[in-house]
Amino acid sequence: VCFIQGGLDCSISFVSHVLGKVCVHGRQKEILGVLVPRLTDLTKSDCIWQRICWRLVECVPDRWMEAVVLGFVQRAPGADTLSRLLGSLVVKNKKAQFVVTQKMLLLQYGHTTAVLQNLLGYLSLDSLRRTLLLRVLQELLETWSSSSAVKHSPAEQQLYISKAILICLSHLKEPEIESCRQELLTSMMEGVKCHLDSNLPQLRRLGMVVAESISLKINTEGPILKFEYEEDDETRELKSLLVQIPPFCGVPSLPDDESEKAGAELPLVPESNEKPHSASPVMPDEESDAELDSDDDLIPYDISEDKELKIKAPVYIRDCIEVLTGSKSEDVDKWEATVKALESLVRKNPTATREVSVELAKILLHLEEKTCIEGFVELRRRAQVAVLTTDPIPVAEYLTSQFYSLNYSLRQRMDILDVLVLAAQELSCPKFHGKTKHSDAQKPCIQLLPGSDSSKDWRRIVDERIKSKTRRFDMGQSHVEVASCPNKFNAIAGHFFFPLIQHFDRPLRTFDLLGEDHLVLGRLVHTLAILMYLAVNTVAVTAMGKALLEFVWVLRFHTDSYVRQGLLSCVSSLLLSVPAEWILADMTEELLETQSWLGDVMEKDPDGDCRRLALQNLLLMENLKKKLETVPS
Repeated sequence: VCFIQGGLDCSISFVSHVLGKVCVHGRQKEILGVLVPRLTDLTKSDCIWQRICWRLVECVPDRWMEAVVLGFVQRAPGADTLSRLLGSLVVKNKKAQFVVTQKMLLLQYGHTTAVLQNLLGYLSLDSLRRTLLLRVLQELLETWSSSSAVKHSPAEQQLYISKAILICLSHLKEPEIESCRQELLTSMMEGVKCHLDSNLPQLRRLGMVVAESISLKINTEGPILKFEYEEDDETRELKSLLVQIPPFCGVPSLPDDESEKAGAELPLVPESNEKPHSASPVMPDEESDAELDSDDDLIPYDISEDKELKIKAPVYIRDCIEVLTGSKSEDVDKWEATVKALESLVRKNPTATREVSVELAKILLHLEEKTCIEGFVELRRRAQVAVLTTDPIPVAEYLTSQFYSLNYSLRQRMDILDVLVLAAQELSCPKFHGKTKHSDAQKPCIQLLPGSDSSKDWRRIVDERIKSKTRRFDMGQSHVEVASCPNKFNAIAGHFFFPLIQHFDRPLRTFDLLGEDHLVLGRLVHTLAILMYLAVNTVAVTAMGKALLEFVWVLRFHTDSYVRQGLLSCVSSLLLSVPAEWILADMTEELLETQSWLGDVMEKDPDGDCRRLALQNLLLMENLKKKLETVPS
């Protein structure tokens, strides 16, 4: 600094080389942890130190530029500080421009939200850099609205790109929004369609939030886009990014003496929430007479002892059918009582139910809610499960045949899958006697929310099965004693499984599993995996395993991550349910091909759950191999 102030030339290229060399060799945290705070203080009010800092980073060789720029962006306390430290580096240096506008935004997605705010705020603080900000926003929107990117990139990267888009929007000024309004609208329409087509709830919610934010920016006066979704911490964080926080918005702290003086000068605020009394205006006589004539002084009737009239529910199955379908369905109260009592009535009268089981299943499948009855969907589903468990074979044949029939909505087809799974669980799991802490953990369950991610359920299911096969030498808590009752699912597993797997590749006019209806395909794959899991120790388990492995092999390269998760869950079910000897005897070649495919998924699949499930399946195969090697021949 002394040389510069004295008018002498000096070079800091050697220091720049040292800085780049240290950063690229992994000591970025150590050197910049000391250098950045020091330079931050020196450049606050000294323009000479600002020029020195700019030259310091500009003289770093291109091969080390990425490590230095990344370190400055990560450790700068704010965008204004980063602007002082780097200057217009991204305009002068192509390597730095590539790192800032391409690599850190489009090729990486592990940086924190604070780093994104630093980076994009830095681009917005100078007129020369704002052109790069607009270009970055355009490229981010192209990626966000690309159907290929939505299908093949992980959810974490989609969230990262969404955050970057919202931060860019928060920095746009009105003339800039006006100049690119049409491009924003086009990208919004294409992007929200791609995200709503996804089977993952997180991606659909991301698309809704970003589309709402873009609509809010481009339609300042007219109506804005609005979706219905459940807000969580992630959506609230995303919406907060659209509001730009000033760099200095905090209240400056005062010294103790001054704060006491300032506190003494402030007017006293009463602690109570009562409003200060003000002088009431004088009311004219006419208005006071009108107040006296009001209805406020009338004494209400006491209705505390009134009792609600209870509608008696039907006591016979055929009466229920008549209420749900006939002229009596116009009686809303009778209809509600019938829907609420149907499940218990079906379970108490199995003989009468079997006489009309298929007809009752058809009625329940098409039953629509006529009133705002609480829990209608759950009541209908439980009644369907009760009918199916009471008369399994004919009702299962009816439901599986209707799954591939015409004139059904996607919601009805997914209802069929849910009912089949719940009924199979009830038929296959014996009742537990006694109450212990682990009684609920003995039965697997399926997540029935539409479009939900069931990989968490499968993680628990597989972990429980592995845990049950592990020998433990400590006493621990006593296990639940299972009653020795027969597995009712044993003889009928094929009626649930094989009709569902037969016609998946035959498109209908209103239903195409291999096309646009991949949400239902994902639910079908998860359903087959659960049915395979529940078919352990059944007679048809080997035939089911072979058919399921062929099914998985056909769809193994599906583009939707939800479908791939289900396929990997199918492999887990097969390895856990089919006896090891039969697997190696009947499916040796298929198993080797599946092992190779699982290795590729574990290394290359963009979805984290798919990689985890693939690794889990490979470990199961390895354990299966070791188990067979230890068995004496």
